[in-house]
Amino acid sequence: MADQVLVTLDGVVRDPDAPLLHADDLAAVRGDGVFETILIRDGAPCTLELHLARLGNSAAALDLPRPDAGAWRAAIAVAADEWGGDREGIMRLVYSRGRESGGKPTAYLTIGPVAERVIAARRDGISVCTLARGYSVDVAATAPWQLLGAKTLSYATNMAALRHAHTEGADDVIFTSSEGLVLEGPRSTVLVARDRTLITPPVEHGILPGTTQQALFEIAGSHRFRCEVAALRPADLIAADGVWLLSSVTLAARVHTLDGLALPEPDIAGEVSSLVDLAVGTVGVEEDAA
Repeated sequence: MADQVLVTLDGVVRDPDAPLLHADDLAAVRGDGVFETILIRDGAPCTLELHLARLGNSAAALDLPRPDAGAWRAAIAVAADEWGGDREGIMRLVYSRGRESGGKPTAYLTIGPVAERVIAARRDGISVCTLARGYSVDVAATAPWQLLGAKTLSYATNMAALRHAHTEGADDVIFTSSEGLVLEGPRSTVLVARDRTLITPPVEHGILPGTTQQALFEIAGSHRFRCEVAALRPADLIAADGVWLLSSVTLAARVHTLDGLALPEPDIAGEVSSLVDLAVGTVGVEEDAA
């Protein structure tokens, strides 16, 4: 059982402590690539097919060659076997344009342990501050080269936002548009509950489609929830019965404090958390296992 796993797309298990990238790989020098982060639970990747579909969409936005989904599935199976089934893990799929000097794209995946902050966020919830992203909601449509709906390796702005939040005493961030509309977190999707209606902002506002939110919405209707996609403002978060940030590894982190204001815990908090757990374990599972 390894503490770190590294597998290239050819299915070869590599030494995670040995160099892998060339110095001129465009992943390193320009962030010119895409990635996915997947929770490994009980030895299997959660919502795998949703992640592979999003990887393909992100690659298309960057004019990268279409990812070979079959090769990715095979490499993921090798890595998951190396990791084992008795603990959670965080898997990252990385797909870049390759070397600046030319050649094939670079493609590999890693698995490592889930951070303690993730466990704490699931258990205790999080404090969040709102930050302006500096874009209008129509930027994704009018300037597609901004790649707002793609999961690219260029995450420096997102990490800077999180560091700023930490200096303000907050755990995480919810971005807002120049119109004052709620967008997303640096690494999460916003979910709001009004009674038994679950609401998330529209991806047309330049939001990365959330795999965990998608999985949740696929099953929520059969558990007496209604699902909506609608524009939200920060005041809607305060007035809501509950607010969560959904992500592939943390899953459902309830927002207990927003811009310094304590938010009450809703009666459905445990139900939403359990439903997210169920969704990621049943929606978008590997095709061969379906």
